[in-house]
Amino acid sequence: MFNYRKLSDINKTCQICGANLNPEPDFYYGAMYISYAFSVALVITALTAINVLVEEPELWMYLTLVLVLNIILLPLMLRYSKVLYLYGLGKLKYNG
Repeated sequence: MFNYRKLSDINKTCQICGANLNPEPDFYYGAMYISYAFSVALVITALTAINVLVEEPELWMYLTLVLVLNIILLPLMLRYSKVLYLYGLGKLKYNG
């Protein structure tokens, strides 16, 4: 999951139920919008946390925290954005 070389790789089918996870070519391009929303939420949360925790924050604190958090959480945000996009538009149902 945290392999940066395989960020865009997905399975063709589900190993358990056999559901098609790639309904059409270039299906997951729309997931970029969800990933962007995750990044914006992360930036707003990080900036708010710095303003609350540090009395007089400097610019380098904002930039460093946002950059580090985006690099660390990038694989997680991409995976979840694809999952949300697949379940939202792919008409796939989860039967746990």
